[in-house]
Amino acid sequence: MSIQSFIDYLSLEKKYAAHTITAYHKDLNDFKAFLFKEFSDDNLKEVNHSILRSWVIQLVESGLSNRSVNRKISSLNTYYKFLIKIGDLSHSPLAKHKALKVQKKVHIPFSEQEIETVLTAAPSHDFEAVRNKLIVELFYSTGIRRSELVNLKLIDLDFEQSQIKVLGKRNKERYIPLLTTVQDTLKSYIKVREQLAHIQAHDFLFLTQKGTKIYGTLVYRVINTYFSEVSSKVKKSPHILRHSFATHLLNHGADLNAVKELLGHSSLAATQVYTHNNISELKKVYAKAHPRQTKV
Repeated sequence: MSIQSFIDYLSLEKKYAAHTITAYHKDLNDFKAFLFKEFSDDNLKEVNHSILRSWVIQLVESGLSNRSVNRKISSLNTYYKFLIKIGDLSHSPLAKHKALKVQKKVHIPFSEQEIETVLTAAPSHDFEAVRNKLIVELFYSTGIRRSELVNLKLIDLDFEQSQIKVLGKRNKERYIPLLTTVQDTLKSYIKVREQLAHIQAHDFLFLTQKGTKIYGTLVYRVINTYFSEVSSKVKKSPHILRHSFATHLLNHGADLNAVKELLGHSSLAATQVYTHNNISELKKVYAKAHPRQTKV
């Protein structure tokens, strides 16, 4: 079974994002190149655990991080599961493989005060200023991903129902409520947006000053620039705003399952990472609410 059949499976059946499919394709081709160079045979179905370990060792010695090595092995693992699924292979050569240990990333969310400072800064009616404020406000009030924000369209807005439709990973749709303040900012932005001289990507919500669809690096710069003025945290990105959204909701008593749905996570385990940051808040709630606390 060719790699292309696997790629088609990821695209057509699993509905993986284009950049994810590209990464899988590259990982498999890199492994094939390794096999041919080291063993003069690039047949992926003839691989055993020993050969896989050789590749892992080579990747580590090349300076690749354990996290990156694990990602490449994950691509292979998905490929071999596919071969087993279609009957081309009886067992995976990765059955005995253990992932390399990695340090857990610690994402420190912005404080509520830092976000409030950014959102209450002196207002401006300039197109970019209104757009950028909306970007910050939308990230923090909805918890959407950067790619989801970039691909929002005007048709996704529903002011009547006070909600927005988001197309998430694997083309899964979800609806997120819109706060009244966010709706007001959206309406202000749409007014200045309509004044752009050349609107080429007119169906997309967020545009550049030239009237074209906004792009990911620009969104990152917006967040980094705004929060560099109010925060000393090392990482200042759209993901940290998403992280702040989830953490602050949980701090204020939101249900974990509800936060999971808002974030578009497929499993609760992915959402539980945000509970690690609010343990101090939980301790305060526990101390105040537990009936035995006042008797101790």
